[in-house]
Amino acid sequence: MAKKMGNGIENSKSSSTENSENLAKVNELIKDIRTAMMMTLDAEGMPRSRPMHTQEAEFDGVLWFMAGASSDKAREIANDPRVHLSYIDSSGEKYISVTGRAKIVNDRARIKSMWSPFLKAWWDGPDDPEIRLIRVDVHKVEFWDTPGGKIASVLSIVKSVITGTRDTSSENETIDLQNAPSR
Repeated sequence: MAKKMGNGIENSKSSSTENSENLAKVNELIKDIRTAMMMTLDAEGMPRSRPMHTQEAEFDGVLWFMAGASSDKAREIANDPRVHLSYIDSSGEKYISVTGRAKIVNDRARIKSMWSPFLKAWWDGPDDPEIRLIRVDVHKVEFWDTPGGKIASVLSIVKSVITGTRDTSSENETIDLQNAPSR
């Protein structure tokens, strides 16, 4: 994990225990934020974003989404697998930026296990031949988190303004999963 200290210097260390802690931290941050903005690159290399529902699964370094096999996002991922995901919980003052590589997967058993009635808005059922999974192998996660949420954040900012000191109430870290043990 590379942690950005108050002085702007990154402090990095890596171990199997730390990797487990990193995975748990990312899971904790995104577990209640079901929708992410997924950014892919179009044929001209321009960023294109859309809201995507993260499928229920314990975070192990991989995030799962569903998409149509013939969708623009599936074509864009096939052309360039680099993706960016943004998760935002503005009421809890949590902001998470995820980068990784995506691929389109046709795993019918996994599709059935992740199926929910909510998905009937797009497909007939889990056997719909158009459904595909998007598997995102996460490389890096950067997050900003304010323990105590919005009220704690506002109070800390007001205190900083009154005392003339820098606000240090929020946490900003970068977690590098790309070189972590395989998953």
